[in-house]
Amino acid sequence: MDWRPYARELADRVTHPGSRWREAVANTPRHQFVPSWWAWSGGHWEVQHGPADEANWFNTAYRDKTLVTKVGTLHADHAKATDAPTGRPTSSSTLPSLVLQMYRHARIGPKDTVLDVGTGSGYGAALLCHLLGEDQVTSIDVDSYLTSIAAWRMSEQKCNPRVAPLDATGPLPWTFDRIVAMVSVRPVPASWLLALNPGGRLTTTISGTSLIVSATKTGDGGAVGQVERDWASFMRTRAGADYPPGLSELMDTARTAEGDDVRIGRFPVLDIEENSWELRSMLEILSPGIEHDYRETGDARIACMVHADGSWARAEQIGRDLPAVHQGGPRRLWDVLDQARDHWLQEGSLPLYGANVRITPDGTIHLQRGRWKYTIN
Repeated sequence: MDWRPYARELADRVTHPGSRWREAVANTPRHQFVPSWWAWSGGHWEVQHGPADEANWFNTAYRDKTLVTKVGTLHADHAKATDAPTGRPTSSSTLPSLVLQMYRHARIGPKDTVLDVGTGSGYGAALLCHLLGEDQVTSIDVDSYLTSIAAWRMSEQKCNPRVAPLDATGPLPWTFDRIVAMVSVRPVPASWLLALNPGGRLTTTISGTSLIVSATKTGDGGAVGQVERDWASFMRTRAGADYPPGLSELMDTARTAEGDDVRIGRFPVLDIEENSWELRSMLEILSPGIEHDYRETGDARIACMVHADGSWARAEQIGRDLPAVHQGGPRRLWDVLDQARDHWLQEGSLPLYGANVRITPDGTIHLQRGRWKYTIN
């Protein structure tokens, strides 16, 4: 099968006719970067090997969607049909429109050197090479298999940027005009600010939120910019082969236990992870590290929240009635969520998107919009 018509259709969907990225998308064979991937089906992960079904391979690879390539420690390249990994996705090929969205926020010029943080499949780095040339592109990932296989797949396309297995939160041995991250951080690694050339620009997301931060390096070694009036969500940076285990036992408690504090809630139950990105972002800013679970059965909605400090909350709503809220542990997590919702009602919006950003040389992020201020470190 000829992949080029599929790539041109993808370019039509994710770029406008005058976009300088149009030819890059139309001439980059995304399927070659994702020969295998994980598909969620029936409550578990199933591996898909593209060459076994070329039509499905092309139709999937050239859709504007994220393809999960690694779950836990098992990459789809190495998986058998009987494998069913558990845990969180640890690598993916990001949907092309989001890749381009991040590059646009970075304001990449034709002579800029670019650090692509989070190699993943290598597709994003290949797009950068097509636009800028391989000598201006560096791509890093904490996973050495990802960097090695991405480098090989790019070389098959006559594209040979610098690709290195590095922890993005640690020291960086080079300098750049632009740093663009397809992983999320909190705070900004100080090494990024050191690696930015004078006047250089970084674009990243804050872990656990949908907030895109773009900032330009200043003379004092920090950076100033803004939270874009846009949104994106990426996996967090990690230091090892997998993320630390989640809070499954505490979540089981949250689903069933009688709370130390039981009351009728003031607001309806929301699926905060899927349908309320701005509210979840505000909650993550105020109280980082909360894990969520949401379930619907008929007209019943149940949302649970847990935190590593032992705090938990559960809200149960039937129909249009206000929910019964159970809370336990040292903090009242549902109250923190209510505080964010109160701000939304009182001010007419949350202060996140469009906020001014100041990043100090140690990576601490200072947000301000009007009278509202917050520090992320």
